[in-house]
Amino acid sequence: MTQKVIIFDFDGTIADTVHALVSIANRLALEFDYVQITPQELALLRNLTSREIIKYSGISVLKIPFLLKKVKSELKNKIHEFKPIPGMKEALIELKAHGYKLGIITSNSKDNVTEFLKINDLGSLFDFIYSGVTIFGKTTIINNVLRQKQLKPQEVIYVGDETRDIEASKKANIKVIAVTWGFNSPEVLAKQKPDFLIHHPSELLRILINQ
Repeated sequence: MTQKVIIFDFDGTIADTVHALVSIANRLALEFDYVQITPQELALLRNLTSREIIKYSGISVLKIPFLLKKVKSELKNKIHEFKPIPGMKEALIELKAHGYKLGIITSNSKDNVTEFLKINDLGSLFDFIYSGVTIFGKTTIINNVLRQKQLKPQEVIYVGDETRDIEASKKANIKVIAVTWGFNSPEVLAKQKPDFLIHHPSELLRILINQ
């Protein structure tokens, strides 16, 4: 067991929020001057990296922090509606029982995440939650967590559903598990060469025990 700490992304990885996020993004499109996402386009976007999605949408990079703030505010009103990804709760309980420390790094708000965990009886499973506005990646936040928690990169593994999660983990020199049930497609995730690519939360423990 090389990795003792597992850091999870939140939206799309733990919480089933992808469709809600698309709906909110479409509602805010006019205000922030970018194109709405049709169901056909969503299939296309799932095969693009985070940078490519921003380019495709036409949104100004300068507006993104303000958009994220608005999205988080709208998510707050819906947080009671969201459920964990099927199988995720059981996987988290099992990982905790095996002695792993669990954490979350998210661009969602800490209040939203805390409320979600409380509603779904998951709050006691996590040792830390870090929130930060990140446009392309989470490398800075990951490095801050490693420093504050005095963790070595080889002790940590990251779990996320987007290409930017893979990119950030590699830059922080930590291993990464990409999950196929979130936003990005299995094909585009595989192209980014994560250490592991999984299709169900039940695969998490098997991978970690065999490390």
